[in-house]
Amino acid sequence: MENWLTEATKASIVLIDGMALLIVLAGTVEAVVSGMRVFLRPDNGHERRAVWLRYARWLVAALTFQLAADILETSITTDWDSLARVGAIAAIRTFLNYFLDRDVEEIRSREREAQGANVTDHQPRSKVGA
Repeated sequence: MENWLTEATKASIVLIDGMALLIVLAGTVEAVVSGMRVFLRPDNGHERRAVWLRYARWLVAALTFQLAADILETSITTDWDSLARVGAIAAIRTFLNYFLDRDVEEIRSREREAQGANVTDHQPRSKVGA
């Protein structure tokens, strides 16, 4: 039974890492295509940020899948050197995921603030005494 679980876990790790690879590839292709369109047009910082924000979301998703594979790998790792290596990789991916996710949220927050400022700037003002 233990051998079967180990083999199933190894197959799952490969499958999940493959999904992460596909996510990175899809996100990169989308970012390159969108980026080329945006960079060839007159300067528009908002569109450029939107391209990088979408790309960051793809990367956060891929890192999440890779972390899942790392967690599975730690469950079948038998020697301390391998466990330390997997643990270090998982820690690095966790930090990358945290900071990337934080940057994405900061950009979203700035965009919401900018949209809020634009909405209040364009609202008609009421006439005094009307």
